[in-house]
Amino acid sequence: MNLHEIVSQLIIDTKGEGAGLFSAPAPGSSIALFYPELLLCATIVLMLLVRVFDAKQRVNAFYIALAGALAALVMARPWDLLATEPVIERVEIFTGLLVFDGLTVFMRSVLALFVVLFLVMTRLTGLPDREDGPDIYSLVFGATLGMMLMASANHLLTVFLAVEMASVPSYVLAGMLKGRKVGSEAALKYSVYGAGAAGVMLYGISLVAGMLNTVHLPTIAHQLVERWPTFAGEEIMALALGGLMIAVGLAFKLSAVPFHFWCPDVFEGASSEVNAFLSVASKAGALALLIRVALGFGTLAPATEMATVADARDANSSAAVVVAADEVSQVRFVAEVVEESAEEPLAIGDGLGPVRGFIAKLVAFFAVVTCTFGNFAAYGQRNIKRLLAYSTIAHAGYMMMAVPPIMALAELDPVGARAAVGSLAIYIFVYLFMNLGAFAVVAFLRNSMRSEEIDHYGGLIRKAPVLTVCFALMLFSLIGLPPLAGFIGKLAIFASLTEAYRETGQTYLVVLLVAGGINTAISLVYYMRVVKVMTIDGEPESRLPFQVGLLPVAYTVLLTIPVVGTIVSWDKVNQLALAAAANLLG
Repeated sequence: MNLHEIVSQLIIDTKGEGAGLFSAPAPGSSIALFYPELLLCATIVLMLLVRVFDAKQRVNAFYIALAGALAALVMARPWDLLATEPVIERVEIFTGLLVFDGLTVFMRSVLALFVVLFLVMTRLTGLPDREDGPDIYSLVFGATLGMMLMASANHLLTVFLAVEMASVPSYVLAGMLKGRKVGSEAALKYSVYGAGAAGVMLYGISLVAGMLNTVHLPTIAHQLVERWPTFAGEEIMALALGGLMIAVGLAFKLSAVPFHFWCPDVFEGASSEVNAFLSVASKAGALALLIRVALGFGTLAPATEMATVADARDANSSAAVVVAADEVSQVRFVAEVVEESAEEPLAIGDGLGPVRGFIAKLVAFFAVVTCTFGNFAAYGQRNIKRLLAYSTIAHAGYMMMAVPPIMALAELDPVGARAAVGSLAIYIFVYLFMNLGAFAVVAFLRNSMRSEEIDHYGGLIRKAPVLTVCFALMLFSLIGLPPLAGFIGKLAIFASLTEAYRETGQTYLVVLLVAGGINTAISLVYYMRVVKVMTIDGEPESRLPFQVGLLPVAYTVLLTIPVVGTIVSWDKVNQLALAAAANLLG
């Protein structure tokens, strides 16, 4: 294949059949399905150009960032999830490196919506200022781009690159407060832990690639089906070790125990704005990636999809696009095996029971330990940011509880497994509003009171009644009290656990369900302590007079509306969640 043929095939793969180098991308091509990410990239470039050429800072980077985020939200097309008939088809793009499906659309929409709300919050808090705005917003957009790629990753090298793309800007954001020793220390700890987790994860990917000769997630499952009976004990151990090492990288992004050590220190040292970004966007991207990896190892992709990927990879193999030289032939071989057995179709995940069981029990263990530790560690905290940091750890554990029922039901009841994915989507959606709202209140009070200590919130109800009521509702929702949004999220996950136990009879699912209920009761104490300080305790004598502006209060009320009103629009939220999972599991 000569250079002209290589370039022509690259254009066809990215822009579609019949598209030229300077023509518009064909509908359904890789680039046409990649517009939200491209808009984020364009916004980053534009903000940096403004930084370079606008020395007098006449252009405010906030407006550029807000326009870019709104454009990305529109191009994510979240309304497609609410269509009466399915309009989103599962498509592998960029030769199988990424996948476009309902989950991709949902996560893009959630992340873009979060960035819009986050930008408005930073405008109200004044952090970053006009001088640092282009730099900080570029880092935020770069990390968000990585999180979007995490949500659509279909290849282990894409997994690694996406995690690093999301992590490296986050390290800088953690130390964005200049001149603060505690902030610099937090950023250093975060980067050191992140570098270690990335190294372990990459080594795990190399082990899996060496054992299976592929890093393409759908191909991994097919290779496991074909080769599992021939594996010796040492090979199974090496494969399990590789999977555990990959899990280390995911656990770091989720701040799951025991890879949580960076979280409390970073949250205390960084600004509340950065904490909101790390606690919501980073968790959402990591949870979507956890679903991708778990399903990639534990379920089979359709044969037609495998054949399509094989053809695309074959065309690009001479251009050195493919990571492993023999990966194309293995994809085609697996596709042929599945096609030949069309008369006796395999059940979803057939032959992958041990893999699914390993993933389900591993995630269940980390989920229980994570939410239990997070809740107990929050008890003695006097700084509101450290308390919310441990709250974030605990909620990561709750959200991880959705993965075991997905794995348990993948073969027996794909519809139930998709419902379990939907329960996680619901939790992510409501978590966006209640956690962003909580950190927004902390940031507004920091600007007014110059303090982030819980004791200084004494008698807050008498000074800022609307803000206090909204904050209390956010905390009640984080507990999971009905009829608030947090209750709906937890109820959906607990219902999926109940359904999985009913169909499989697996004891660990009951243990997981009981642990979730007990931890919810445990969390009641430390959240209510904050509410009690704000509403019952007297005002501290050392606190100076303060006043919260009208716009911050209005913003907080805006975030509180979904927390209170989700139960009213439950049908739409449920439809969004189910549409996000519709293309999964075959």
